[in-house]
Order: sequence, then structure tokens, then C-alpha cells
Amino acid sequence: MCGVFGAFTQNGGPVLEDVYLGLYALQHRGQESAGVAWVDDNNAIRTQKGNGLVHLALDQEALAKIDTRCAIGHVRYSTAGGSDPRNIQPLTASNSRGSVAVAHNGNITNAEALKQYLENRGAIFHSLTDTEVLLHLMAHQPHKPMIDAFVDSLRRLKGAYSLVMILDGKLVAARDPWGFRPLVIGQRDRIIYVSSETCALDLVGAKALREVAPGEVVVIDKDEIKSIRIPVQTKCHYQCSFEYVYFARPDSILAGRSVYAVRKALGHCLAKRAPCLSANMVTGMPDSGTIASMGFAEGSTLPYEKAIVRNRYVGRTFINPTQRVRELGVRIKLNPIHDLIKDRKIVVIDDSIVRGTTSQRIIAMIRAGGAKEVHVRISSPPVCFPCYYGIDTPSRVELAAARMNIKELEKIIGADSLEYITVDDLVQAIGLPRNELCTACFTGEYMEGETQDELEL
Repeated sequence: MCGVFGAFTQNGGPVLEDVYLGLYALQHRGQESAGVAWVDDNNAIRTQKGNGLVHLALDQEALAKIDTRCAIGHVRYSTAGGSDPRNIQPLTASNSRGSVAVAHNGNITNAEALKQYLENRGAIFHSLTDTEVLLHLMAHQPHKPMIDAFVDSLRRLKGAYSLVMILDGKLVAARDPWGFRPLVIGQRDRIIYVSSETCALDLVGAKALREVAPGEVVVIDKDEIKSIRIPVQTKCHYQCSFEYVYFARPDSILAGRSVYAVRKALGHCLAKRAPCLSANMVTGMPDSGTIASMGFAEGSTLPYEKAIVRNRYVGRTFINPTQRVRELGVRIKLNPIHDLIKDRKIVVIDDSIVRGTTSQRIIAMIRAGGAKEVHVRISSPPVCFPCYYGIDTPSRVELAAARMNIKELEKIIGADSLEYITVDDLVQAIGLPRNELCTACFTGEYMEGETQDELEL
């Protein structure tokens, strides 16, 4: 899962600091690395990249002083290619026709086959990421204008891609024909933005205009915004349902739906599907289960308490994994309020269970705090299948819900009861047609023409 952001000013003035701020708002989509690329006075592309969070990877003060009309940025959580520094985006390339930079959210499922095809024709890859396939496909069409080579290259890709690019000094955005990952266009005065989520537009003071449509390429220059269709026919769209469950920020709007409202509706569905009448209170796992737990409390008439506190200053890279830290486990990030949970029967709401080890530790921690009973409710269906479209979920053998039934999983994590919502509940809460949502991680129903065996090759 990654986040992308781009900006183009149609009347002059710097935009690079806006891109930095946009990435800051999208930090939840990737904490491994961050990077920006921009056009200089000679129409060449420059970059600044680094490992870690945005404020550590990039020099905000230096970027604010750079005058550029066009810039893009990327925050990365690796799903293809791992955490090698060569994979930090945006990726850049130059040829006789000019320079290009690209930032990508998603996974190209036929990347390995395309890479082999390109290597057999002399291509030399410099990174391990699937995104580089696009640059080589473009380079192998030197007889075409760059925008035509780009669109033709997209026609050959399968899987998920929401892209922002610098191409011929213009800002270009593209979304795959299936619409897996979000991408939205915004505007402030004469500055046009492209972002993974609307929350980043809010930070820079921009108004969301519309989403980039599935299968659309948007070209932004000093005069206008042009739209081009990718010549690929699809039977339906596959917007990721897990964006609503977990990945998107609750203050974002996806496909016209408030993520906050959807998560609250998931909690209402959960209260109706799996009530716990004997409980004394409801709490949520910070922060992913908080909003759904509020919905559950409303739907069940149980009181809501913020009984588990998250240390907001703890990040993925804040401390080395020493033996002492491993022993402390989840206590580094989470701590229960003992006075609230002691001798109480508690319903704990979380967004999902993946491997089950974290849930096991959290429940043990709550019990150690004096809880009489711990009932777990999950605001999504069981995650039984890997995602190949931009979420770094484990193989099926590592997924707890794929290896055991709910009663077995309930026992493993140490809960007094464990219940989930259904796929129908999820679709109802989101409010989009079933055939416009990707539920592959819950159902195993992957993109048209693709099977799990093919995707794992």
C-alpha cells in the first residue's frame, strides 16, 4: 500500500512544498520511505528521496525554496520488490525524447511476465519494483510521442495502478481500468492536484473536483486538463473494499462515500449480526477499530469507553527490536485503562484479524488488566485469501482465518467469543454495487481472467 500526490501550477509559483504536505497527510499509506520529483528551470527532473517517515526522509525547508511548476511525490510501504533503497519512488528515466518520473500505488500482477519479455529484448532493470516495467515498456516504443507510448504501455498492464507522473513537463495521472486504488483530482486557485485521498487535498486547501475514472489518463498542463481513455474493455470495476475497512483515513471520501460513515455503518452491521447482550461496555482497538466500535455501541445500546490507549509517538521504526522490546510486545503501543476494564465484560472491536498473533497478545493484555470476559467482534469478513493488488497480506497458509474455523480461531486468540460481519454486510455498509467492489481477500474472487494459482506464479 502506498500513497501518491502531484501538483501543477497553471500560473507560476512553487508547488513542491504542497507536495511535501500532501505526502504528510498520506503518511498512513506508507511509512517505509518517501520521495519527491520535480521539473527544474531546464525542464530536467530532479529528485529527493529517503527512508523512513516524510519528515525524516525529506528536507521540508529546502523543498520550500525550490521554484517548480510541476512535482509529484510518493510514500511507500513495499508490496513488490521489498525495502531496497533502489525501490524508493518516484522512479525516473531519461531518453532522447525527454525525462519522465513516476509514482505508483498498487500492484501490477503480470509484472514478472512483462519483465522477462523486456529483458529478453535487452532491457536492464535498476530496481526490484514492478513500477519500473512501465518505464521500459515506454522506452521500447521510441517511434511514438511519449504520451502515446505511455497509454499504449498501460494497455498491457494487469492489476492495480494509480499513477502520478511527470511527462514532457506535464502532470499526468492514470488509474487502472478496474479502479482498484483511489485517485482524486483537486484544485486551489490555478493549482491542480492529484492525490490518493481527499484528506491530502484538505491539508493544502484544495477542493476535490472529481475522481480519476477507472481506465482514465488525465493530462494537466498550463492551459487545460485533458482526458484520455485506456483502450481496455472490462466487465466491471473492482474498487478495494478494504480501503473503507482500514487503509483510507476516516476523513477521506472514496467514490462519494465518507470513510468515517462507512466504518460507523460497519459497526452497526456488526451489532446487528453479532450482538453481545451480556457485556458491560464496548471499546475499540486504536485506531483501526475506534469508529466501528462507536457504531457498535450505538447499534447495541451498550456504553462506549476508550479503554485502550495508543501511544501516538510510536512509529514502525521508533526502536530496534531487542529481546526486551519483543517481550513487551503490544504494550509498547497499547495500554488498557485498568479502572475501566477491571471486573467488566468487554466487547473489543477491531477491523480485521490477519495472522492472529497481535489479537492474541492484546486479549492477554486486557485479561491481565482484570477484565472478566473479552468478546471480540471484527468489522470485516474473515480475511481468508491474499491480496495481489497492492496490500501486503501474507500467503494463505499464514492467514489465521484460512487455517481454522471461527471457533478454533476464537480459542487460539483467547477470546470468550469471536464474530465477524458477512460480505453482504460489508457491501451494504459501503453502499456500492457488489460488482463494483473487490472482495478478493474475503472471497477469493479475483479480477476477471485471473486465478489465485496464476497470481502466485
